Amino acid sequence: MKTLWAVACAAVATAGMLASPVLAEEPKPLSSAAVASAPAPSTTVPPAPASAVSLPVSQAGPQYRLGPEDILHVSVWENKELTLDVMVRPDGKISLPLIQDVQAEGLTAVELSSIIQQKLKVYIVEPQVSVIVTQVNSPKVYVLGSVAKPGPFPLRSDMSILQALSLAGGFTQFASPRSIKLIRGTGTKQEVRKVNYYNLLDEGGEGNYLLKPGDTIVVP
Repeated sequence: MKTLWAVACAAVATAGMLASPVLAEEPKPLSSAAVASAPAPSTTVPPAPASAVSLPVSQAGPQYRLGPEDILHVSVWENKELTLDVMVRPDGKISLPLIQDVQAEGLTAVELSSIIQQKLKVYIVEPQVSVIVTQVNSPKVYVLGSVAKPGPFPLRSDMSILQALSLAGGFTQFASPRSIKLIRGTGTKQEVRKVNYYNLLDEGGEGNYLLKPGDTIVVP
């Protein structure tokens, strides 16, 4: 009996030790020298991303002048409300929050971003603005007459007469490919050039002119 009593007392003592809370060591205060040497939290603002206007889309080089119906992406760094896609209106302007109407027609993307940035300085400290031409719709050429899809076509880059005819879907059954006319405005006058489609297909590609904005191709 004494042995059983001793074992029971030992079990109770062990349980009490396990149940007793372990006191955590109270942290010691840092010395003034340690506080002074501790690194301060970083307050550096990350640099603004490089302006996207230095990376224009293939349809619009850095010297491209904006025109009506062009689609632009205007980005103001760290300001979602002022970052949006806009279209150049027929009057040559775009509308943006805070600064309202801004003239865009005739400017490059770089020039427009600089103007927007200057106007936003009234409301924002050191705004970072970029303008990207996402869609070029302003320069157009026209293909009329006996083609499958007559109408205006965007002049996105160097385009020849053959390429414009391809966009128009080719000739209809009763077209006269030997009597195509290229009509080009030169100031107050119009210049008319006769083009033979079959000469365009020759090795020299005679008459396969590069088109300019406003050119009209007429297929009789």
